[in-house]
Amino acid sequence: MHPLVSRILQGDVRAVAKALSVVEGESPERREVLHDLYPFAGRSHVVGLTGSPGAGKSTLVDVLLRHLRKQDLRVGVLAVDPSSPFTGGALLGDRVRMTAHSADPGVFIRSIGTRGGLGGLAASTEDMLHVLEAYGCDVILLETVGVGQSELDVLTVADTVVLVLTPGSGDSIQTAKAGIMEIADIFVVNKDDLPGSDALVREIQLMLHDKRSYREEWKPPIVRTRGAEGVGLEALVAAMEAHRDHLRESGYWEARRRRRLEADVERALVARFRRHFATSVRESEEWKQVWASDERDPQKIADDLMVLFPWMTL
Repeated sequence: MHPLVSRILQGDVRAVAKALSVVEGESPERREVLHDLYPFAGRSHVVGLTGSPGAGKSTLVDVLLRHLRKQDLRVGVLAVDPSSPFTGGALLGDRVRMTAHSADPGVFIRSIGTRGGLGGLAASTEDMLHVLEAYGCDVILLETVGVGQSELDVLTVADTVVLVLTPGSGDSIQTAKAGIMEIADIFVVNKDDLPGSDALVREIQLMLHDKRSYREEWKPPIVRTRGAEGVGLEALVAAMEAHRDHLRESGYWEARRRRRLEADVERALVARFRRHFATSVRESEEWKQVWASDERDPQKIADDLMVLFPWMTL
């Protein structure tokens, strides 16, 4: 077993920080560390908090941490931020909002940059989850970068998807759209003391009423919160626990684990194909031959390449 993984299993927080950096980057030991982490994957309840920018996700994560720690649960947080165009690191640094938990050994918080990821998560998010699961986190809070209607990567990673909406910010029109509204396991109307909160709740209720069937036989509850004041957090935690119990009792818990594994395999295959394409195909004489022509039709060029490299058609 890799020494880092052994130290993680012993509760070494420094090893957790090091391992997160290893799996996030391109270190030569990354593959070995991930191999030794996989047997411990799938043990945590992964809760994804998503929604538009400014919905109050970071504030909710902060107060959720307090409530979960009162239950003596070990909690991990992965907060996905936009990347710096210069360093590639997390631009906003959500950890600054959670400094009150920095001395708590039962909490581990990490900000990560999207690094070009367009689905609300970073490319390495799933690998980093494995580190926190091996560390023994009972709950992992996964805060996505501010997302729109089509950024749905959190669905393939989280067990429970919490969609945070706010009144008076245009979120009411989102109830008429498909996409992100359909992946929510729990709806949170945050800042519900603002004008329009009742109308937003009614619109969500109407949307749920019009649905003929619910995903995985679960009707998403609507929870009203004021994150900055800690109002409604007990109800949110109860809804998260109820959804976790429903998944386990119905068999969908394992189904979601299977979906995560399939997504991991697909991601690994795509990454290997890209590496092979960059190192073998683009450096080959056949590649240079295709580009020596005057052809300007990208579809025709792709057809020619697939003839030259038959394995690409498999």
